[in-house]
Amino acid sequence: MTTIYVGSDHNGYNLKHKLIEYLETLNHRVIDVGPFELNPKDDFPIYAQAAVNEVLAFKDQSHKAILICGSGQGMAMAANRFKGIRASLCWNEAEAYSSRHDDDANVLCLSASQTSIEEMQNITLVWLKAEFAKAPRFVRRLNLLDQIG
Repeated sequence: MTTIYVGSDHNGYNLKHKLIEYLETLNHRVIDVGPFELNPKDDFPIYAQAAVNEVLAFKDQSHKAILICGSGQGMAMAANRFKGIRASLCWNEAEAYSSRHDDDANVLCLSASQTSIEEMQNITLVWLKAEFAKAPRFVRRLNLLDQIG
């Protein structure tokens, strides 16, 4: 079973709760890292950090994170500041598949302003089902990423 840490900012707050409900129907262990109340003045980096710290605490691949903000880009930028995190902003199912299959993404970032809950569910399902191909070129590239910074 995959443990999934889910966080958002105020833009993704309502969608986050709907996505958590969906993930629970898929029998995943879901942990909400915040926010726990709607606050239009909250700051997305706080919730990105909370989620990725949890993912990094476990060396196996059974822990992942999903982050939602207005564009999704802010969460991706914040999450990718952490060595060992491979956050991918996905707008569709093809990107979700590729981000896991080719890049072994461990954090999925979603746009609250451009993605409906139905699209989020579809993207998330593809992302969770896709497996890293472990092709030598993909592994080599991930090793290079880990050497940066």
